[in-house]
Amino acid sequence: MSKGREGAAAGAAAAVLLRYLQEQNRPYSAQDAFGNLQREHGLGKAAVAKALEQLAQQGRIREKAYGKQKIYFADQEQLPAASDAELRGLDGNIAALSTEVQALQQSCRRMEAELKDLNGSMTTPEMAREVEELKKDCASYTEKLERIKSATNHVTPEEKEKVCSEQKLYCKEWRRRKRMATELLDAILEGYPKSKKQFFEEVGIETDEDHNVTLPAAV
Repeated sequence: MSKGREGAAAGAAAAVLLRYLQEQNRPYSAQDAFGNLQREHGLGKAAVAKALEQLAQQGRIREKAYGKQKIYFADQEQLPAASDAELRGLDGNIAALSTEVQALQQSCRRMEAELKDLNGSMTTPEMAREVEELKKDCASYTEKLERIKSATNHVTPEEKEKVCSEQKLYCKEWRRRKRMATELLDAILEGYPKSKKQFFEEVGIETDEDHNVTLPAAV
């Protein structure tokens, strides 16, 4: 291709890109611009990148680098000023979009709450297993209750009261005798030259603790 044709092609690519950036009025990378315009205008990737660089150097568009990548966008000062009607229309669009965003956010929160409830709920198979376990428990308790009802050796309230009274009496006596024994042993140990454990071993004394016996609490 001659230099004249190359220049014309480059100029056409620049014109297409300038018009596209001004119409869209949003930032694009060279790759994005190429992908959006290649099919309709048949622009090559290298031609798009070169045309964008030239437009930026000429001050016809703006360029901003983010690391190794560059983005290009229309120079806002070169765009035609919007009329009052257009500005009002844009304000209306912004208000409508803001309302839509709020509605979507509320919907998302409702769905998140519903999802949380569902995640915390049992699945159908889990519910089925739980029901079966409960049925087995009910059957077991029913059988146990029937055995109790049919038993002939029930304890009468009077017999129960007698047993409880006797237990209180025996525990009281147990505590009294243990206290007396403890006081007597402490008096002996005051003049005993060896340890308490050695004394118990020599005399043959066994304590409740030796047999893991615990005195019931006083009622």
